[in-house]
Amino acid sequence: MSLSKIVSAGAVIALLGSSLLASEHANHWGYTGHNNPGHWGEFDEKNVMCKLGSNQSPINITKDVIISDNDMQKIKFDYTTGSTDVVDNGHTIQVNIKDGSNIVVDGKTFALKQFHFHTPSENEIDGKHFPLEAHFVHAAKDGSLAVVAVLFHEGAKNSLLEKVWAKMPHEAGDKANISLSAKEINAFLPKDKNYYRFSGSLTTPPCSEGVRWFVLKSYDSISEPQVEQFLHVMHHPNNRPVQPINARKVI
Repeated sequence: MSLSKIVSAGAVIALLGSSLLASEHANHWGYTGHNNPGHWGEFDEKNVMCKLGSNQSPINITKDVIISDNDMQKIKFDYTTGSTDVVDNGHTIQVNIKDGSNIVVDGKTFALKQFHFHTPSENEIDGKHFPLEAHFVHAAKDGSLAVVAVLFHEGAKNSLLEKVWAKMPHEAGDKANISLSAKEINAFLPKDKNYYRFSGSLTTPPCSEGVRWFVLKSYDSISEPQVEQFLHVMHHPNNRPVQPINARKVI
């Protein structure tokens, strides 16, 4: 699905999305209207980093911010458990993972908690959005976070996404059982796991910083109808705009 179609579709149903979010809480954050990302830092003092943070995500990864990747270390992926359920939390579709899966990076173990989706992509490559981005969210015992981002380009239908889409609830707050195996969850990741790395934040309130970000350089495909199906459930695009790089570099 072309990005212009995503934006146009989002504009057509923006009022519906705004009404849905407003009904949850008068000052609840969202992606449209008065609840849009430009106002996240105003709703609650806990969200102040959304407005004042200097290392915010997502970013536009361009050649001029990339430094040598000679020091890039491999991420050790150890996804050995399957999924529990899939949730429509009003902002995205989230697949929750059973305990036991993790990654090891910087000599530290981060447990895989969930993965979820944004359309169009939040991170950009040389100013280019992608139709979909998945975020695999990991947490260490000390509370620090690591996110592995997978970008999807428009192309053939994705059979793994099809399984998630078939189960995803269509109403905010609803959830459904979904039985993705560890093998299937691993298959969401491309074989080539080279990445761009930077220090960033959560892309949703409270926009906490200090998050390790790993944006994989290889992409998978998603079909135009699959993008439209996800957008129909979300009611509007659910991506935060790219944030200033400031003094950061990307490895």
